[in-house]
Amino acid sequence: MLCIHNTHTDPYFNLAAEEYLLTGFTDDCFMLWQNGPSIIVGKNQNTNSEINVDYVQQNNIKVVRRLSGGGAVFHDLGNINFTFIQNSTDDKELQFQKYTRPILEVLQKLGVEARFEGRNDLTIDGKKFSGNAEFIRKNRILHHGTLLFSSKMTDLTQALKVNPLKYKDKSVKSVRSRVTNISEHLPQPLTIPEFIQTLMAHVTTKYHDAEMYSFTETDIAAIEQFVGSKYGTWDWNFGVSPQYSFKNVARINGGNLEILLDVQKGMIHNAKIYGDFFYRRDISELEAALKNTPHDKTAIKQKLRPFNIDDYLANGSLEELVEALF
Repeated sequence: MLCIHNTHTDPYFNLAAEEYLLTGFTDDCFMLWQNGPSIIVGKNQNTNSEINVDYVQQNNIKVVRRLSGGGAVFHDLGNINFTFIQNSTDDKELQFQKYTRPILEVLQKLGVEARFEGRNDLTIDGKKFSGNAEFIRKNRILHHGTLLFSSKMTDLTQALKVNPLKYKDKSVKSVRSRVTNISEHLPQPLTIPEFIQTLMAHVTTKYHDAEMYSFTETDIAAIEQFVGSKYGTWDWNFGVSPQYSFKNVARINGGNLEILLDVQKGMIHNAKIYGDFFYRRDISELEAALKNTPHDKTAIKQKLRPFNIDDYLANGSLEELVEALF
């Protein structure tokens, strides 16, 4: 088993690294890694309905889609991620408890009463500190999980906070749980580097064929290619979202607006704007302009910038209209 302490903190790189190890290697792998502030959404989720768009943009939080299913999670440098990738002859079985057992063993040795609960969670005193997900490709299983060690809980809740009335779709919704940090339960304090070292030492002892491995320049170049073609792109992170309907009611200087959007694969398929606003030009021109535009603030601003919004929404502004569309 190749054991990797991946010190990169860019979420695009790290999610790409997982797929690179899954598809480009035949060895079993174990990797510990951390992301800077980011939201990682499940493969089958509607990204926009999982995130607080304003908070994410204001705080420069990256949003990345992963290969596995499950719900959206917030990462920061107070969270440690672990990944197991192993060959398996049973290519249809999810094995959450098998891959979380080494984590529980470490915590129990440290004096923390942690346990596996529910479908895919690790908990302490009934509070979740680890969410886990798996992905199977041919005869290889990728299992990854989060380990909240000293994460900023306020950032976690704010980044994932969204108005559920705005989105109606068939995507998989995240279930918010009571969460806790591991550091709050340790009898003796540990730093994150010390905890990572303890985890890695346990895994390398547990698996007789374990050996340390570092990414080579060739590996890094291949991972960066994955970033450029997939994990760093809007098409992957937002565009593959399921079809959904968006509805919002907003008050702008020009009056009250009701926004209805039909979004397919991240692109606005139809748009309707209702309200009690005054106008000089028919709002249907803006509705037509929004068609085939990504449901993304930057893309919408660019598409509508040539229009004098005041002509369509008297006393309204481009910024107000864009905000109403999210």
